[in-house]
Amino acid sequence: MRLRSVFVAALLVTSALAGGVTAVPANAQPAAAHAGHAAVVHSATAASPGGTTPQATEPQATDADPDACGFPVELTDATGTTVTLDERPERIVTVNPSSAQTLWEIGARDRVVGVTQFAAYLDGADEKTDVSAEGLGVSVERVVNADPDLVLAPNASADQVADLREQGLTVYHFSAATNVDDIAEKTTTTGRLVGDCEAAAATNEEMAAAVADAEARTADIERPTALYPLGDGFVAGGDTFITEIMRVGGVDNVAADEEDGYPQLSNEVILQTDPDLIIVTDPDAPILDEEPYASTTAGVKGNYVVLERNYLNQPAPRSVIETTTTLSTAIADRGAQTESGDNASGTDAADGDETGAAAPGFGVVAAVLATLAVAVRARRR
Repeated sequence: MRLRSVFVAALLVTSALAGGVTAVPANAQPAAAHAGHAAVVHSATAASPGGTTPQATEPQATDADPDACGFPVELTDATGTTVTLDERPERIVTVNPSSAQTLWEIGARDRVVGVTQFAAYLDGADEKTDVSAEGLGVSVERVVNADPDLVLAPNASADQVADLREQGLTVYHFSAATNVDDIAEKTTTTGRLVGDCEAAAATNEEMAAAVADAEARTADIERPTALYPLGDGFVAGGDTFITEIMRVGGVDNVAADEEDGYPQLSNEVILQTDPDLIIVTDPDAPILDEEPYASTTAGVKGNYVVLERNYLNQPAPRSVIETTTTLSTAIADRGAQTESGDNASGTDAADGDETGAAAPGFGVVAAVLATLAVAVRARRR
């Protein structure tokens, strides 16, 4: 438990572009870009109100034509500082993985010279300078030595923005992103800063389409309740990127009604929320065997969904696309089983079978997820 406490503390400190722990945990394993994981979902019942979708402060463009993508450009960031770029930046450092993912999505990865260790899952990230500090955060010295024209600093890096600017670096600081609109705005701004506006717009269109598909997929299904535990009672609460993913994916976050951000809930409160399913990032879902989770409806019935940790914890376009597609597909399949009276468990999947094809009742979701290059796994009890 002590190790878990340390893990959660690190998670709270290294939060990504959202108001809390939406970061890749320090023990995250690299994953191929544009890939995710899902587990089958068994029967679930109750529904509760959806998550909140607060609006972030939008950056203000001060160049003559804000729709143009040329240089020079001036944009006001979350600190109220006007950031001026006379030319297209050719050397970019990101001090948070969500910004790195965004640059990869809009085709600017070749101009990225520095990333943090938590962006290691992105293809080619190992070829970039690691600007992470020995402990948490980034090393100002390493960022300086990367000689960047532009440093992108999402909300989690707020306490280091001043230090970076004191070194004469051009730093753009983003406000927290807790919903899809925030992420779209950040993507647009990133595209404008690096001169890739059309690619940013195309990325946003792809994300919007995925969100619309996910919402349509579960529109006529009774929404199960869900919880994303982080250990030691810490959970993803309201006004977070995680709650937005749950909402779009077709479930309601039971912790959203308890507290915003990433609160630590007592065992009694967790039992009272009684989620229908648990969202996990470990395919073995060991937390379902731990109290108080084991005594919830999700624990008793073994209901859980596995989402790829890098995507679930990083508010960026590909994260939205992958997690909402995976979650909504699993929920839709559960809804179809409920309507047909098929309550078959997925625990009969053959050993080593990562497609879920052997799990009775999950043929449809397995086929869909296979075309999306994500794996379906069933928890073995």
